[in-house]
Amino acid sequence: MMEALSTFWVIHSNLILSLGTNALLALSIWLTLSCGMLAMANAAFMGIGAYTSAILTMQFGWPFPAVILAGMLAPMLAALIIGLPTLRLSGVYLAMATLAFGEVVRIVIINTELLTGGIGGIAGIPTSTEWWHMLLAVVCALFVLWRMRRSKVGRAFEAIREDETAAGLMGINVGANKMLAFILGAALAGLAGTLNAHLTFMIDPKEFGFDRGVEILTMAIFGGIGSLVGPVLGSAIFTLLPTVLSPLADFRLMVNGVVLVLIVLFLPNGIWDPARFKQWFGRKQGART
Repeated sequence: MMEALSTFWVIHSNLILSLGTNALLALSIWLTLSCGMLAMANAAFMGIGAYTSAILTMQFGWPFPAVILAGMLAPMLAALIIGLPTLRLSGVYLAMATLAFGEVVRIVIINTELLTGGIGGIAGIPTSTEWWHMLLAVVCALFVLWRMRRSKVGRAFEAIREDETAAGLMGINVGANKMLAFILGAALAGLAGTLNAHLTFMIDPKEFGFDRGVEILTMAIFGGIGSLVGPVLGSAIFTLLPTVLSPLADFRLMVNGVVLVLIVLFLPNGIWDPARFKQWFGRKQGART
């Protein structure tokens, strides 16, 4: 039994730990969505965290705990700098501005070969990430976000998402709260990038482009943004679906796309929708009485 479990872990450990990486990424964009912002810079923040941590580890010999902290602080600083001009925008304009920032980050990475390895990325990163690092990161992130959601800050986020103008008239500092959500989301994405870089042995600039940004958004929307369960559930399904559908070979991508389309059509609020559950349970209670 133990031998079978050991073999299973050796074969599937990267896939299992990638569940944690994607959960952190989905939660990072959930933060900005919960504040009514369609910001698409999370892939870039992940890249900043990954490259910062890899460079500090390989070229300066920093210990892993310090590297994790730096991998979170670097994207937080970047979020503060670009958030000042861009968070005045909203909707598709904010999405376009943050996507443009992501492209700038990718181009800078490619053209600073001495530090980042250029288009070839960085290889030979020490595999310092253990399973408990990933588990602890996800649990801590969920706990902090859960407490924050039930706090004054969380209620301010919800008010801004519902009606930004009305929230401002109620005395809520809209700009400061948006910046807080943006910076905290960047920290989570940077943490995901740091842990993933020290798990997969190498990083590639192509991992942090437009496709990854859309993937992060899809995971959160797929699971549902009505609660913290939704992004985690959506990221898990999105991560495991390609493996589950691997026996379909050439038809895998088609079936994957069909599943996503069906979710959008029949579950527009995502798989995990608390409002839908309340309505369903209300009907069940009514039928019993």
